[in-house]
Amino acid sequence: MRIVGGKHKGRVFNPPMKKWKTRPTTDFAKEGLFNVLQNYLDLSACSAIDLFAGTGNISFELLSRGVNSIQIVEKYGPCIAFIKSIMNELDNDESNIVYFKGDVFKFLNTSRSNVDLVFADPPYDFKFYPKLVEKVLELKGFNEGGLFVLEHDKRNHFEDHSHFDFSRIYGNVIFSFFRAHNPN
Repeated sequence: MRIVGGKHKGRVFNPPMKKWKTRPTTDFAKEGLFNVLQNYLDLSACSAIDLFAGTGNISFELLSRGVNSIQIVEKYGPCIAFIKSIMNELDNDESNIVYFKGDVFKFLNTSRSNVDLVFADPPYDFKFYPKLVEKVLELKGFNEGGLFVLEHDKRNHFEDHSHFDFSRIYGNVIFSFFRAHNPN
């Protein structure tokens, strides 16, 4: 895997994938995602949350592109340890990174931070997609006009959701974009 843009562009990292039940976002899909994001948000002025962070693939990309703060949420301890080790190698300012090792829903129930971008990449067989969408959009401190990006496959559809904005398809990867309309 590699970072496809920003100050760490080209940096390669190799998590122990065979031991983990993670499915990192492909470089092709990441390039497409960040081409869209740069047209909707000034990433250097954003605070972000990466839910189901896995290998940290999206977190690394966000920080490489100048996101001013990020909360990384992952329940699998070895993933958090790996993300921290790569963050140290990248010489990122750790004061703008918060790690939460635990359940995504517990995090969403307690988070009160102002945030402009939420990215979630749950397992494709995740049973709680509708609940996740609602919890993220109800998030205290989700700034008006903020974006929620949900990575999923073709088994899930969100076009009828009142906050759904648009989707983009990159191979087998679908990104559904939702807008926060009612700040809490």
